[in-house]
Amino acid sequence: MGAGHAHKLYRHGHSPVHDLPPHCKLAATFAFVVVVVSTPREAMWAFGLYAALIAAAAAVARIPAGFLLRRLLIEVPFVAFAVLMPFVAEGERVEVLGMSLSVSGLWGAWNVLAKGTLGVAASVLLASTTELRALLLGLQRLKLPPLLVQIASFMIRYGDVITDELRRMSIARRSRGFEARGIRQWGVLAKTAGALFIRSYERGERVYLAMVSRGYAGSMPVIDDIAATRTQWAYASVLPVTALAVCLMGWTL
Repeated sequence: MGAGHAHKLYRHGHSPVHDLPPHCKLAATFAFVVVVVSTPREAMWAFGLYAALIAAAAAVARIPAGFLLRRLLIEVPFVAFAVLMPFVAEGERVEVLGMSLSVSGLWGAWNVLAKGTLGVAASVLLASTTELRALLLGLQRLKLPPLLVQIASFMIRYGDVITDELRRMSIARRSRGFEARGIRQWGVLAKTAGALFIRSYERGERVYLAMVSRGYAGSMPVIDDIAATRTQWAYASVLPVTALAVCLMGWTL
């Protein structure tokens, strides 16, 4: 994989969070999300502290609040689902602004919004401070099945290839005066999709044969073996360990 490849969520920078090994950040993010999900929904104050922890981590990583908030828009469908829950759920009802809402639905909506938003925020923070290539190396370092890592790597890389191929086909159509204005143009778009599938399939075969000719036997060579020191693990564990303390207080208080 090329060393210069970066995804759109990544924000280049030099900070203590950027410099952490990717597998440390992956483990810390996963542990943090597990702790958040395990927190009782009634401990509303705990979720405020979790948000403060995310904000503190973003500040250390020098990630602007606007950058982080814009990336959170990906959870809009879940927000819409949560908004509907108080209206469709059954059970005890309560009047809010003249509307009859379900108590269990309100708690369920809060549970989805709070935990979902924090989980997405943690994931966005991870993606903002870790290059795509480093994420894959981190998964490999965490002993994820090598086949899954390879599939993810090829899928991401080949997605860029297919997108570029589709862009060239779109330019070719426009250069010939084609504009998709209605149902009559659907036939051309269907042929484009078919041609794209055939080209992608053929290119995949050529890439595979080229890899085999260069010695590929089912596993990719490990070029960068990223190790983490105890200090780096301790630094990465600050977020999930602090969150765990908050979670325990949420169950006991």
